[in-house]
Amino acid sequence: MKEKNLELERLVFFSDAVVAIAITLLALDLRLETTGDTLTFAEMAGVWKKFSAFMLSFLLIALFWVIHHQYYHYIRKVDERLLWANIFWLLFIVTLPFTTSLVSAHFNDSVSTFFYAFNILMITVCQNTIWDYASDHPGFLKEDTDPKIVQDYRVYANVAMVNALIAVSLAFVSPVLAFIILFTRPTMKRITDLIRKRKLRKPGTDPRATGHSPEPEADRSPPEV
Repeated sequence: MKEKNLELERLVFFSDAVVAIAITLLALDLRLETTGDTLTFAEMAGVWKKFSAFMLSFLLIALFWVIHHQYYHYIRKVDERLLWANIFWLLFIVTLPFTTSLVSAHFNDSVSTFFYAFNILMITVCQNTIWDYASDHPGFLKEDTDPKIVQDYRVYANVAMVNALIAVSLAFVSPVLAFIILFTRPTMKRITDLIRKRKLRKPGTDPRATGHSPEPEADRSPPEV
């Protein structure tokens, strides 16, 4: 058991380091080209496309990291398949700065938007695979993991998948709209979170009614995706 915990810790620490590098690399594309010695507001306004791409990618990587962190709060061991699922997740995380640079340089271009949205889709697929594999195989999750939490994560995984698929589909129809769709991912999460909380308020779903104390909000609420 100690050896498995060591493997788990090494995987989590390695993933955190790679994500930190990837999110830092996003800033390398934020360069301002000036035409004179004096900076103008017009020149600052001219970088809005680069800054928009940077902000979206920064937000998405942060959200991916949050849910990855929450997954491994419940996952207690890893095997070779789960390890490779995590490695492919990191692969598409580190390619996001590249596809971000494509969108920055070709903002309203279908090809650049397609590759960017497809990159987001593949990160989502790999992340969903991590949770599906861990939750479907006995012994990978902590024994006290609430089945409701497992189901909540599946719901959020499906929401994230739909969001990415819509963006990929719209890339060749309206690249800007596809870009905006990806910006709505936190909002889609918030909507599903409100629906989940409303269900918990229904009669018979209050944990206090059964004499059990409710779980802390940090454990019961899936993270932003």
